Amino acid sequence: MQLSIILSMFIFSFSMSISPGPINITILSSSLIHGFRKTFPFISGATIGFTLLLILLGFGFNQIISHYPFFFTSIECIGILFIFYIGQKIIFSTPRVDISNNISLTNFMDGFLLQWLNPKAWIACLSGISLFSSPLSYHPLLLFIVIYFITCYICLILWGISGQTLAKVLTHPRQIKVMNTVMGGSLIMLSIYMLIKRFWG
Repeated sequence: MQLSIILSMFIFSFSMSISPGPINITILSSSLIHGFRKTFPFISGATIGFTLLLILLGFGFNQIISHYPFFFTSIECIGILFIFYIGQKIIFSTPRVDISNNISLTNFMDGFLLQWLNPKAWIACLSGISLFSSPLSYHPLLLFIVIYFITCYICLILWGISGQTLAKVLTHPRQIKVMNTVMGGSLIMLSIYMLIKRFWG
C-alpha cells in the first residue's frame, strides 16, 4: 500500500480525534477533577466503543442505515440528549480537585455509550469508510481501523494529560467552577446547536 494513503489515514484519524468534541471535553473535565488515572477507563471505553462502531459500519452495517434513515435520526436525537446530560453533569460537579475520590465522573461504559450516541463519531466513521475502503479488498479498511484505534487512543490520552496538568494550575474551587461551567456549557451549547441544525438547519 502506498505511503501516501497510510499518511492520509493517519492525518484523517488524528484530525478527527484531537479536535474538540463531546468526548474530549468530558475527558478534560474528568481528568481535571479526578486525575488521569481515574479518567483512563472512560478514555478506554471511548476508544474501544468508537473502534467497534467503525468495524460494524465498515463491514456492512452502513447498508442497513442507508435503507433505514430513521435509525440514524434516532441515534442522533438520543446522542444530543446524552451530550446535554453530560454537560449539565459537568457544570454541577463538585468544584474541587479530588483525585483520591472513588466516585469518578465517568467510567468505561460512559465513554463507550457516549461514542455510540455521538453524531460526530458516526460521521467520522462513515466518512473514513467512504475514503479508505475498497470493494476489491478488506485490507485497506482493516489498516484504517488499526491506525484509527492507535491514533484515537493517543489523542484522548493527550486530552486526559492536559486535564491533569490544568489541575496543577487551577487550585482554587472558584477557578475550577468557572472551568467546569465553561466546559459543561460548551457541551450544552453544542447539543442545542446540533438540535437546531438537525431540525431547522
